[in-house]
Amino acid sequence: MRPHCKRSSGVNSVEADRGKVRLRPPRNALDQRVVGWWRLQGTLFWASPVLVLVLLGLLIAPARTWLLTPAAVLTVLGLVWVLAMPVWWFKVHRWEVTETAVYARSGFFWQEWRVAPMSRIQTVDTLRGPLQQVFKLATVTVTTASARGAVKIRGLDHELAASLAEQLTETTQATPGDAT
Repeated sequence: MRPHCKRSSGVNSVEADRGKVRLRPPRNALDQRVVGWWRLQGTLFWASPVLVLVLLGLLIAPARTWLLTPAAVLTVLGLVWVLAMPVWWFKVHRWEVTETAVYARSGFFWQEWRVAPMSRIQTVDTLRGPLQQVFKLATVTVTTASARGAVKIRGLDHELAASLAEQLTETTQATPGDAT
């Protein structure tokens, strides 16, 4: 039994407090392998300009200092980013599916919490890019009638993502409403 697929009753543990509805943050963390996936993405992102600067610095002797200095600075910044940011993101990103809605919290500086009621879901897709395939991860995209766009849950185990997509498809078909 996968703990991430558990259905909870109620709307994300809605608590009645003097007639007010309060939602708690989503419970489920992403798959731990997402940290490695984000680190690899970050490494590729930061390594590209560093390699260009180093190559040019080695080939153009008069500009060597002007090219290798920014390469060194970018290397340090990239190293800090690759070591720190994925761990921070992992602590912040959360998701949950209940009988009534899909919840996703993401972001690091600007945190976003998205809630998609089952009655508003139009399509459910999974995506596995080349790097995600290496890490056996997938992204579940829940498209709704919202102007803000789809709710995306990145960094799920690929088997869990397929199961979740199937579960959401079944649930939305059984949920009354026109998804508009």
